[in-house]
Amino acid sequence: MLDLSEFQKIGLGLAMFGLSFIVIGVMLFFDRGLLAIGNILFLTGLTFIIGLQRTFFFFFQRHKWKGSTAFFAGLMIVFLGYPFVGMVVEFYGFILLFRGFLPVAVSFLRRIPVIGTILNLPVISKIADALGGDSHRSIV
Repeated sequence: MLDLSEFQKIGLGLAMFGLSFIVIGVMLFFDRGLLAIGNILFLTGLTFIIGLQRTFFFFFQRHKWKGSTAFFAGLMIVFLGYPFVGMVVEFYGFILLFRGFLPVAVSFLRRIPVIGTILNLPVISKIADALGGDSHRSIV
């Protein structure tokens, strides 16, 4: 089991609330207020979990400038009142920021019984493979 400090536990709660608000905001046809609160809670939670300095270095590394710019531009577009466009730009930035982690996440999700079955469906499998999760294929 992971041993988390009190700040990290608070950060985990904030990040989960942030993701919940974002999901609810999307389900309610891109509700601007819920998306904005979700983004703030998620970023605050991330900062509590990994620390202020590591969060800063994560977003402002030289090779991640394009993803960080898109992510924060999408965040500002949501704040300015265009939630659908902002979420699309923010999602693009999120993909660019976490593209090194996506193959690991897709490979892990393929091992979960129900989700793995869905990810191995022909159309969805092509998308998942494009994200880099094609390491599940083996030659027998």
